[in-house]
Amino acid sequence: MLSKKLKIALRILIILVLLFSFAIIGVIFGYNYVLSQENRYNALAERIEKGFYDDLKADTPGVVTVVVNTGDSTSDIASRLYDAGLVNNTFIFALMSKINGFDGSYVAGTHYLLSSFSYDEIMYFLTLEPASVKVTIPEGLTYQEIKEVLWDAGLTFDEAEMDECMNSTNLFVDYDFVSQIEINDERDFVLAGYLYPDTYIFDVNASPETIIRKFLNNMSSKLYDDYYARAQKIGMSMDEVITLASIIQAETGRVTDMMYISAVFHNRLAQNDVLGSSATINYIIKSNGGRATLSHTSEQLNANSPYNTYINPGLPPGPICMPGANAISAALYPEPNCNYMYFCATGDGGTAYATTLAQHEANVARYASNWEEADRMAEERDERINEDGNINVEG
Repeated sequence: MLSKKLKIALRILIILVLLFSFAIIGVIFGYNYVLSQENRYNALAERIEKGFYDDLKADTPGVVTVVVNTGDSTSDIASRLYDAGLVNNTFIFALMSKINGFDGSYVAGTHYLLSSFSYDEIMYFLTLEPASVKVTIPEGLTYQEIKEVLWDAGLTFDEAEMDECMNSTNLFVDYDFVSQIEINDERDFVLAGYLYPDTYIFDVNASPETIIRKFLNNMSSKLYDDYYARAQKIGMSMDEVITLASIIQAETGRVTDMMYISAVFHNRLAQNDVLGSSATINYIIKSNGGRATLSHTSEQLNANSPYNTYINPGLPPGPICMPGANAISAALYPEPNCNYMYFCATGDGGTAYATTLAQHEANVARYASNWEEADRMAEERDERINEDGNINVEG
């Protein structure tokens, strides 16, 4: 008969053997699970690479849209998946996420998931790049036109919220050029002019603030320290530079002409004269739903608007479009030693300059018929575009 001490020792030995056995089984199970997991994810990655999921979009049958916000914890994501009907147990999902090593790997943004996805597939897809669109913003677009481009590309922002953000400079005071803007009641949208024209990639459900910040980040990188020093040297704020650049951009797409047109405007500003820019007239016309033209009526030239540079001396209350790098540079560095005081379009993309009013009026008389012909052709083109159901925001 075994003694009491021997029985205790035997029990301890049995327990140790069982624990060691469980440990060995756990290691084997874990090793096999890791191998099977790797195989599963490799197979899934291969299917993705072959394009099996290229058609996953918001309107694809069986697709559920899930948005992961920046800073979301695994628990937050699990709750959102539960609400969307993709998982039936948030604890199990969170546990599996930790075991599978996905915690902290989920990518913020919009993700399209199938309702048939397993937990493993959901986790894997949430670590991939979110649904996004590539959008090119041409130089010279107005804020309204940019909104239309973004909508056409598939972004889903709320217009009223976007408009509010465009006037909420308090959200963006971390940008020097924003904090220096002098806000006035006559300005249409405070940040108009600062949505830098370029190619961007946006999450389809990006918030207005996120969208605007991406534009402003780009603008910030384009406004060099030398530009601020140059603006101060010529007696202008950066906001005035951007406002002038927007008018230059709307007047011409030719770099050389930009410098001469800038010189004309600087010469007129120096005399506290009206700029007389038809681009500002077109801005007013387009803001009221009309179409930009080369020739304008007397009524249009005398429109009662603070943006009308035919009747109001100096710069308008704010930018009229989004200027590019060349226009900004031209506003800061006009053609030197230039005594032109007037210019007009030739109707074929060129520009005619004059030093006196008599010379300018002669140029206007010479090219007026070209303007009318260009306007007629543009109107016919717009009609054809409308018939085809396409919109060309670049004009």
